[in-house]
Parts: sequence; C-alpha cells; structure tokens
Amino acid sequence: MPDTSTGSMGNTSVPSRRTVLAATAGMTTALALGGTAHAGPDGKHDDRKLRALIARMSLPEKVGQLFVMRVYGHSATAPDQADIDANLKEIGVRTAAELIAKYRVGGIIYFTWAHNTRDPHQIADLSNGIQRASLAQPRGLPVLVSTDQEHGIVCRVGEPATLFPGAMAIGAGGSRADARTLGRIAGQELRALGIRQNYSPVADVNVNPANPVIGVRSFGAEPAAVAGMVAAEVAGYQHSRQLAATAKHFPGHGDTAVDSHYGFPVITHTRDQWNQLDAPPFRAAIRAGIDSIMTAHIMVPALDDSGDPATLSRPILTGILREELGYDGLVVTDSLGMEGVRTKYGDDRVPVLALKAGVDQLLNPPSLDIAWNAVLKAVQDGELTEARLDESILRILRLKAKLRLFDAPYVSQGGVDQNVGTASHLRTADRIAERTTTLLVNEDSLLPLSRRSHSKILVVGADPASPSGTTGPPTGVLAAALTELGFTAAALSTGTAPSSAAIAKAVEAARAADAVVVGTYNVTASSTQKALVEQLLATGRPVVAVAVRNPYDVAHLPAVRAYLASYSWTDVELRAAARVIAGRVAPRGKLPVPVQQADDPTRVLYPIGHGLSYGRG
Repeated sequence: MPDTSTGSMGNTSVPSRRTVLAATAGMTTALALGGTAHAGPDGKHDDRKLRALIARMSLPEKVGQLFVMRVYGHSATAPDQADIDANLKEIGVRTAAELIAKYRVGGIIYFTWAHNTRDPHQIADLSNGIQRASLAQPRGLPVLVSTDQEHGIVCRVGEPATLFPGAMAIGAGGSRADARTLGRIAGQELRALGIRQNYSPVADVNVNPANPVIGVRSFGAEPAAVAGMVAAEVAGYQHSRQLAATAKHFPGHGDTAVDSHYGFPVITHTRDQWNQLDAPPFRAAIRAGIDSIMTAHIMVPALDDSGDPATLSRPILTGILREELGYDGLVVTDSLGMEGVRTKYGDDRVPVLALKAGVDQLLNPPSLDIAWNAVLKAVQDGELTEARLDESILRILRLKAKLRLFDAPYVSQGGVDQNVGTASHLRTADRIAERTTTLLVNEDSLLPLSRRSHSKILVVGADPASPSGTTGPPTGVLAAALTELGFTAAALSTGTAPSSAAIAKAVEAARAADAVVVGTYNVTASSTQKALVEQLLATGRPVVAVAVRNPYDVAHLPAVRAYLASYSWTDVELRAAARVIAGRVAPRGKLPVPVQQADDPTRVLYPIGHGLSYGRG
C-alpha cells in the first residue's frame, strides 16, 4: 500500500433531478422520522433527528460509519482495470460503489496515487458517484469525502486548481490574513469538488531541524506564532460551514527525528514543555471552532507512560484532548497503515483500541476487512458497547449535517468552473508567495540580478520529485520564470546527490553564463551538493542559492554570497523566488525557525525573524 504522505469520465454533467431523487430514496427513508437532519442557518444541528437515524442503523452499518477508506480509481463505478485489480487485491471489491455497498463506510479519502484526482471535473464526478452509491443503499447516508491538501509539499489536488505556498512559507510571510485567505480560497475550491474534510492545517511546532516528516509542513518553531496561523487558516477553511478543517497531529509531532510512517517516534518533552511548546496551536484551533483533530502515532511518556502511541491512548485523547482542552469535535486517526501505530499491536487490535481511547474516525487501515470485522467482533463480545459507537457516529453525523451534506450532497460542473483555479485565485496565490520568500544572505548586494550585467543565467541543482499537481522540475520552473522576466536562462539538473560527472558538466556550463542560480535540497555535512556549490563558486561567477525545502541548508554553505529560502519547490514558490531574484519584488519573508551553525548546533546562525530586504547588506 502506498504511503499516505503522496481517461476523463464520459458524463461530466451534474446529476439530473430524476437521478438525484432516485439516489436519495434511501436517505429520504432514513430521515422520514421527524424530517431532515440538516443544520440550521447558524450551523447547529438537531441531535434528536440524528439520534433517530442512529437508532435505525444496524450494527454493521454503524461499524462502517467509523471508517474512512482509500479506494483506487477515477470513477465510482467504472475505474480503469488496473485500479479494479488494485481494489480487489487490497480491499476485496472492484469499485468505490462496491466498497460502500459491502462496508457502508462513512468516509472516503482521495489520493493522487490512487488515481482519484486527475482533474477537477473528474474529481467532481467521482464525488457525485460516491454520494449516489451511498445514498442508494438502504438507510443510505452521505459520505464525508476527505483529502490531504496542506499546500506546499503535500497536495492531492493539483493544477489547474490553485496551489498555495506551504505552511512554513506562510509562517515566513507572517500574515494571518494571508493564512485565512489561503483557507478560504482552498476551502472554496475543495468544496466545489465534493471534498468536505481537509486534513489541514498542520498544528505541529517544528522545533527539531532534523524532523523528517513535519519540517516545512509546520508554520514554524515559535508556539504563539504557529497558534495564530493555525487559528487563522482554520477560520478561512470553515468560514462557509461547508468544509471541515483538521488540526494535526495531536498531541504534537514537531520534535522528532523519526518518521512515524516508518518508525515509532518518542517525544521526550516534559508535561510543562508540552504545555508551552506543543499545546498552544491545538488550543487555538479549538478556540477557532476546529471541526476535526487528527491524532499522531507517537509516544509521549510525560502524557502517557504506557508505551502506547497517542492514537491509542485514552489518557491523551480522552483525558487531555476531551476533558482538559474541552474538545467535543471529531477525532480522526492518522493513517492506520503507518508503522508508528502498528509496532505494538496487530491490525485487528489497533482500531478497537483507538475507539476505546476516544477516536471517532478510523482512517485508511491496511486491511479494511480485518479492521471492520475486529470492531464488529469487539461489540459482539462486549469489549466495546454499541453506545460507545453511537457517541462517535453522532459526532460524525453532526459534522455531515453542519456541512449540509444531508441537504446538498452533490456538486455541479458549473460550480467547478466558477470556483476552481480562477484567475483571481491564482493571482492571490502568487501575491501571497511573494510575501514569503526569505533573503538570508546578500553580501555586497549581489541581489537583485540585473538583466544588463547578468543576462545569461544557468539554473542548476536539485530536482526532487515535484509535489503533486505542480509542473516541475524545480530547475526548469526557475529557468522558465527567469526567462519570462527578461533573462536568458537555461536549466541543468544535477540532482539531490550530484555525481562528479554532473558537477563537472555544471561547472563547464557555468563558465559560459553571467550568473548561476543553484537550488539546494536538504544539504548535509556529507552531501555532494556542497561540492557542487563550492566548485561553482570557484568559477568566479556570481552564485545565488535557493533552499527549495529546508532553510537550514544555508548553514552548510557559508561561502554563498546570496541565499534565498523558498520553503518548497512548488511552482508558486519558485516563481516568487524568481521575481525576487530579478528585483520585480523585494524579499519580505522572515525566518519562522532558527538556523543553527552546522558545526555547533548550540549556536544560532540566523534567529527567528531574520530576513533581509534590498538596500540592506
């Protein structure tokens, strides 16, 4: 199963009224007792009607509502044969419609690698097909469709949808208004595609530069600043009450050197440190009315010394999140296919223990059949009560009602055209990106480059796999953007671990250029990227470096006279960096994390808030 981190359908019209009426027959029957269960204008819901729905559900239907599952294919009923084969192998069904009919899942998550997100019109059709399949079932309920659209390096819906800078870039911009705008526009576009729950924003405070799983997905290293950004983005996402934001990963995944996809991180913060460092963004999200919170597959002994991951910890999820922080919204696990939640217990125990801990939604188990039957058996055997399931199902149905899924489960192709990737949205993303690019070094005012004195530019460096939905590769995007700005720019990819031959080729090309722009990616003390940059500097040509992921790269290359941080290698951030290099806009970003010296991590080279602008050396 792929890691959860990353032909058009023939009918692209909105379902006809007749189709909608037929498909909603099951839901109409289910809601007949006491009328519809919709939310009022203030977003509030009628629990009596929701409880009546729950009372009419069978136990297997209740178990299904707790699961959010992946499914392969661009269509709910007619996916490609390769996707049918993948579904049969991993889930035992052919299509999303069969998945719903067999397991009555309450949610489905979209992934790029599952071929769910080819283009906006296809996504809308898939969402409608999923809703039709579910509502056609006896006592059919609408499905909560979710995805990970963090922006920056984690996105599932790509171009032509609007893609914004990632969290650390937004943190560098320092504007809560920009964070709110991102949430508002991104939420509007996701809603138009039928996606109603977004697993964003990341509320982790990234205080460990070696963090391999969070890093630039975090707004920064200062808890109060991160809290402000989280609250603003949540407000943006949820302003229309038609899309649910999700703060993640509780109780805080920012201080680890282990990726919970592949291992079991242990956070050694004391309870006081947790209160001061990790808790503030989650408190802020709760105050902002966050609809859902995602758990982390990490151990925090100061919060629970049992050795269990937070996802399975009742002291953490019920004792702290529910009782101490007063949160009564939806709690969703991180993917249950990740190693961090599978090291201590088998796949049959994990979902049961998660529910006992206080979880409401069980996300993407490696085997749905094992997990679904384990929960069913736990109720039949008395380990879980049906009343416990009802608590979580009520929260799930409350959210579906708040999002108006009972009233308006379908989306239209006209809505896609009116809302997704509009010229106004794309301009806004570009302007926000310009406010995030951070100038770390600018000796002798090397930047901005002049078209008169540096007309011919060579762009070299790392070309990591492009984040979902962006064009890439980074060297090509930078070169194209600089050419559009009046330079003559050529791209030469040297990779994240350039060989001696690649370095020699780059050095030869640099001698024929007026200046070199080099993209660096997660430079370490032993990285051959250092040799590349050092040999480019030895040519005597002006060298401008752009850290296309972690800003910490600058500490390993102290001889570079001009260094920028873009915080991601997505197109929108690279285009902004090009405009800064060309002097079309002045750099305005400020470091949201400290950069320590490479040879002495106890000393800070560039503190939080560092960032130059033009006219200051």
